[in-house]
Amino acid sequence: MNTTTETLQRFEQTVQHYLLELDHFSLEQLQYTPQEGEWSLGQMYLHLVNSALYMHLKNIDLCLKPDGEIGTKTEAGTAIFNLGGFPPIRIQVPPSPQYTPPQPTSKEEIVEGLNVVIRKMREIEPTVGKPTGPSTVNHPRFGALNAGEWFALIEMHYRHHLLQKERLKRAIAG
Repeated sequence: MNTTTETLQRFEQTVQHYLLELDHFSLEQLQYTPQEGEWSLGQMYLHLVNSALYMHLKNIDLCLKPDGEIGTKTEAGTAIFNLGGFPPIRIQVPPSPQYTPPQPTSKEEIVEGLNVVIRKMREIEPTVGKPTGPSTVNHPRFGALNAGEWFALIEMHYRHHLLQKERLKRAIAG
């Protein structure tokens, strides 16, 4: 099992990779959608930022409250954490206003978002690195996760989208 320090280090390495790759694309390329109903590369980047800021990190805060719920992980949740990441398969969610990210308006928007996530991960790591109590918050697919598991999920999620990034890069290159 990785420590939160190791998880944070791996997360920062993954984000640095995303930031370096971003330099190779124009805004128009970042907004290119290969097929109807698919996300652009820029939307994928914003999905990573928004899911970390508005779901994962928010749920860590909820887990750290003393009066939280206590639940159990689903079979899928247990499998993901036993693997230490998502299986290398494509996961598609039907387009919807609440889930489909907007197109980015600038590269700076993406860079700023990724940097905010890094800063917040660094801030919360010392807290989730200690025993945080039994409180959990339910993930729609993985069931009840504690603060440390939500923290690890952010890193696993960013790593999982590397496959989508490569597929979208190939589509942009034509």
